[in-house]
Amino acid sequence: MSHQTGIKANDALKKLFAKCRDGKIRVLKISIENEELTPASSLKPVNKWQDDYDKMIKPLIVENQPAYILYRLDTKSPDSGYDWLFISWSPDTAPVRQKMLYASTKATLKQEFGTSSIKEELHGTVPEDVTLDGYHKYKRNDTAPVPLTTAEEELAELKKTTAITDYSVETRHQTLSGVAFPVTDEAKQAITELGKGIHEYIQLKIELEEEKIHLVTACDISLDKLPTKVPSDAARYHLYNFKHTHEGDYTESIVFIYSMPGYSCSIKERMLYSSCKAPLLDLIQSLGVTVTKKLEVNSGEELADMLEDPPSIKDTAAITPATPSTPCAPTQFIPEKKSKQKRSCVLS
Repeated sequence: MSHQTGIKANDALKKLFAKCRDGKIRVLKISIENEELTPASSLKPVNKWQDDYDKMIKPLIVENQPAYILYRLDTKSPDSGYDWLFISWSPDTAPVRQKMLYASTKATLKQEFGTSSIKEELHGTVPEDVTLDGYHKYKRNDTAPVPLTTAEEELAELKKTTAITDYSVETRHQTLSGVAFPVTDEAKQAITELGKGIHEYIQLKIELEEEKIHLVTACDISLDKLPTKVPSDAARYHLYNFKHTHEGDYTESIVFIYSMPGYSCSIKERMLYSSCKAPLLDLIQSLGVTVTKKLEVNSGEELADMLEDPPSIKDTAAITPATPSTPCAPTQFIPEKKSKQKRSCVLS
């Protein structure tokens, strides 16, 4: 979910957009001034785009000041003319308010220029990100397959070998996808309202004797207070609307948190929470709420430690789901390709 600011291109910028489509401009720098998108500078092409790139881009990068840069490539598309590279410059040292303003206005600028003409996007927080070398590095990373962690390899192997059992002459299929306990209407309503932005946070629990999932609380809460909602003596499911910027875009992403305080819970509780997790996520999806990130922690302290360096949306790691016959361990450590200290929270 992204939000726009209502800031539009002024007349001077619209005239330059027309020249851009005619191929008369190589690079166009755009700033936000007086609540308008306005041209800061522009240059005509001199040589091939690779030769012009660093000579033209580097002088446009100003420390502590976000900006948009449109750079024309030499290729053309039949339906939209010249292809353009859209550079979003948002330095880490810039004021937070400015970074949020530029992130929230980016979609408007792309729409007014013409999204069909923008063939590639490059986001930079340090000058090296937006050099020609940085652009080529981005291209290599964008096309390279993501390496699998050990846990992801195990999960892929598990999916290959999962047995499907046939029942009766009707050939019905049953897979080990978990246990789908009924969810109360109150809980379903809270999930739907969270998706609409009415709540920032909801907590759900399983009534073990009743075998039903109930709503515990639905409220607004700041990110730094979120760990206080994790019980130390009982398992819970949590949904949180995580508001942040990623690659220059302001987004609101729904995070699913499964908290299990280790073996202080009974075996039955551990098994049921582990087995109900996947069907519950399917229900959440069916209610129109898209979960972007899944976390698994065993305490509020562990969640607080993770929030000191919040993960970006594109960072992913998979876990091997526990089956009903395998109680979920309180903490999971996933080895990675790189050697570094691991936290026990699990991202998926």
